[in-house]
Amino acid sequence: MNENKGTEIKRSSKAENILHQINNKTKLGDLRKIAKDIKKDHELAMELWSSELFLPRLLAILIMDKKLLSQDVINKLDQDMQTHTFDERNHLIDWFMANQLTKDKKKIALMESWENSPSALQRRVFWYYQGRLRWTGQTPPENTADLLAAIEANIAQEEPEVQWAMNFTAGWIGVYDEKYRARCTKLGEKTGLYKDEFVSKGCTPNYLPEFITIEVNKRLNK
Repeated sequence: MNENKGTEIKRSSKAENILHQINNKTKLGDLRKIAKDIKKDHELAMELWSSELFLPRLLAILIMDKKLLSQDVINKLDQDMQTHTFDERNHLIDWFMANQLTKDKKKIALMESWENSPSALQRRVFWYYQGRLRWTGQTPPENTADLLAAIEANIAQEEPEVQWAMNFTAGWIGVYDEKYRARCTKLGEKTGLYKDEFVSKGCTPNYLPEFITIEVNKRLNK
């Protein structure tokens, strides 16, 4: 009945053993502990990735060898992520960015080339990385005016996963760069993105006018 049975991936006993340890009660911290013991093992990472399961793929990302992550390999991983739900694939690409792509100058250069990538997930990474540069207090590159112009021109018609990252970048530009603050606030009012979003207690809303006001006040009241 199963035509693909002969081509199923045979995993090592080490990979199978790890897969048996992971279940729906496994937390991200547990994955980090497992990864710490393994350190770097790209072959094992690919075996875990082949499971097509969300948590094993998060673990796989932690133990990949960044030297082997060419654009072609990233494109294949990106394709594989498309099989996941919206939230899972965004989590996978963000985790991939944080744990692999930001750790290497060549990968950072790659991310910075993805503004107009045909892949929505790679465009998300481009914008999320730009936002993170500002959010983490690093001196941002001198591209803020260009970024803001691109956000204003394109955010309304972008894919939802990219919209969020563009909005994130505009928010932190508005917080840290006073000369663009009114413009970023106006952008939020114009798009109306996240205006009616439910926000848990203690969390900052994504709606730009509220986000910028709250985050600026936090810094003024330190």
